[in-house]
Amino acid sequence: MAPLKDMDLIVLPPESVDCGTQRCRMGPTLMTELGLKLGSPLLILLPEGACICTAWPRSDLAEGYLQFHTTCATSDFNSQRFSQLRLAQLKPLTCSRLKCLRANVLVQSAEYKRTTSSQFVQELAKELLTGLYVHEKHLVNLASSGTQIQFVEVENVNSGSHKAGLVSADTFLDLGSVQTVKQYQRKQKTPVVQLGGAEEVYAPLREMLTLPLHYPESLRRLGLACPRGALLVGPPGVGKTQLVRSVAQEAGASLVTVSGPVVVGSRPGESEENLRRAFAQAQEAARDGPCILFMDEVDALCPRRSGSSSAPENRLVAQLLTLMDGIGSDEGFVIIAATNQPDALDPALRRPGRFDREVVMGVPTLKQRFQILECVSQSVPLSPSVDLMSLAEMTTGYVGADLSALCREAALQAILHTAQGEASEMGSKDGSVDMVHFHRALRLVPPSCLRSGVGVVDFKPVSWEQIGGLEDVKLKLKQSIEWPMKFPEALVRMGVCRPRGVLLYGPPGCAKTTLVKAAASSSHCTFLTVSGAQLYAPYVGDSGRALAQLFRQARACSPSIVFLDEIDSMVGSRGEDSCQGGVQAQVLSMLLNELDGVGFKPIERRGSARTTLQAQREEPQPLGEQQMELQELCNKDVMIVAATNRPDALDSALLRPGRLDHIIYVPPPDTQARLAILQLHTEKMPLNCDVCLKDLATQTQLFSGADLENLCKEAALLALHEEGMSVSCVKQKYFLGVLQRVSPSLSPHQLLQYQQVSSWSQSSS
Repeated sequence: MAPLKDMDLIVLPPESVDCGTQRCRMGPTLMTELGLKLGSPLLILLPEGACICTAWPRSDLAEGYLQFHTTCATSDFNSQRFSQLRLAQLKPLTCSRLKCLRANVLVQSAEYKRTTSSQFVQELAKELLTGLYVHEKHLVNLASSGTQIQFVEVENVNSGSHKAGLVSADTFLDLGSVQTVKQYQRKQKTPVVQLGGAEEVYAPLREMLTLPLHYPESLRRLGLACPRGALLVGPPGVGKTQLVRSVAQEAGASLVTVSGPVVVGSRPGESEENLRRAFAQAQEAARDGPCILFMDEVDALCPRRSGSSSAPENRLVAQLLTLMDGIGSDEGFVIIAATNQPDALDPALRRPGRFDREVVMGVPTLKQRFQILECVSQSVPLSPSVDLMSLAEMTTGYVGADLSALCREAALQAILHTAQGEASEMGSKDGSVDMVHFHRALRLVPPSCLRSGVGVVDFKPVSWEQIGGLEDVKLKLKQSIEWPMKFPEALVRMGVCRPRGVLLYGPPGCAKTTLVKAAASSSHCTFLTVSGAQLYAPYVGDSGRALAQLFRQARACSPSIVFLDEIDSMVGSRGEDSCQGGVQAQVLSMLLNELDGVGFKPIERRGSARTTLQAQREEPQPLGEQQMELQELCNKDVMIVAATNRPDALDSALLRPGRLDHIIYVPPPDTQARLAILQLHTEKMPLNCDVCLKDLATQTQLFSGADLENLCKEAALLALHEEGMSVSCVKQKYFLGVLQRVSPSLSPHQLLQYQQVSSWSQSSS
């Protein structure tokens, strides 16, 4: 006979006399090999689950066979999946009598659950479990007991370091919940909903649902009325529907969904009938257990009632109000509605007693974007070169749907280039997704809040090295824009507040717009710009609404830069007669209000600063999380950058500290700056050996940066004109020839005026 440790134990069906017991029958030699006595606990381990039994000898004393009944096993344990077992899969246990046990009871019918007191269910379950060995996270099958209790789910046992024990008459049973078997099976079949970055909104919503659904008797005993409805507010794609599904899954509640197209009917009264049917369906589902009635896009279903509204819409709103008021305190379901336009709802829906709580789910913050990227990229084979933190910084304004589409597009880019045999510099021959694929996907997947919006522009990123000269101006812009966004912890440590706005003024053609683009490119922030032609409209109030929409988009995608080029053409000085009571005065008033922070709506909330500060005080966080928290605290505001070549035409209210804090003069290039600009624009141009850029820089007094760029372009065109299309280089004479024909765009009188304004601004600051 082979040693027992090398034998495969043949599994046979259990004997009929062992039905409802935990007996595991085996040969006496095997019991001796395992050190088991009569009735000793034994754990059977499988890759698919586990089962706890008690050792008993076979009636025929035959070796090599195993018969056991799965009275206490995990929910995924199935003895019919296998016909043999190894000796290593049998683990003897040392169990003591349990002092305390917490479990959930699964009953057969919802009527029994509703009419039977929890104390009686607790005592009956304790009686049925007495004498059985139980294990944490196992399901005890009590279907053969002849009672309504079918299963008992063991949550945990109070037995020290052991996870199993014997239930005795002295064991205290702590009853967790009572639910039907149908409800438990529905919960097990529900797929796990992956949700990242929504903990701040998830916690209050879960608390509001857990109390009325799982502890109604405690609330009734205390005389408290729990909220019966919640309104979930947030922009499209932020994950409102996903959040409701996740909360319903954790609460163990069934989900009944109501949408506008399904409810609204063609004949009179059909819409109200469909709505009543949905409430009846929720009440029917609530008899088996907790239920959530989810009304998606409720603003389309129940718009604001007014004189212009149609009668069917008013009747539908009235029907919903009546149904919500008719929900009794003993009903086992709550109502959750979702909308991205809360102002379009009828005010009667938003009073206490109907939608008691309004939970705002704003655009994800930096930390939340990082958590969402971790969640949506779990199944994506990422290369070690992928930096999710860097991607979170580059995806300002992206909601959950945008980030999911970004990962999907990056994976498609990896598949496409792998199929074409193109391997990126980071290496993607194995089909993994690297950082290059995400950079390509970023160009294809813009944030949804910026699609067809006001002020959205697409410009090629500009680096500081592409701007010749102006080193002092570059340093001031880095201090004003780049440092607060990239190094917020340094400013917080030094007690320095970031500026609200920056004004660039100087002669035309001196790279004011290019400097702003370089600052936006280096800061990895959203860049929005608007001109006077986009603001002014023939209808009264449209200009103010367009400016408000621009700042609303900028706040949603913060950190962001709003660039107002040629601001003197948008807003004038209120001392001028032309500005009094005109469109410019209205736009100026709106701009001043936005600079002061007036007009911020609750729906635009991006995170709770109070929660963040409390978390920092209560417990230390890792360095990376502290960096994200500081960036989020410091980069919530919008940076206003304006440019003008007429600073004297601006209103003095714009130029005070707290609005346009930093006023930076962009001077015309000096000799060294002109040389740097000429070198930059002739970098890709074939020059003859006689070309002396230093002499050209000396001879181009009063030339702006745009004039110097035009000089290089005209010299190349002149060479093509005189020597033909086969010319190989540009000579010095062509530059000198252009200088004789082209005059500078600046004059000494203009420079004197700008110098006077510069000296005045420096003295006032």
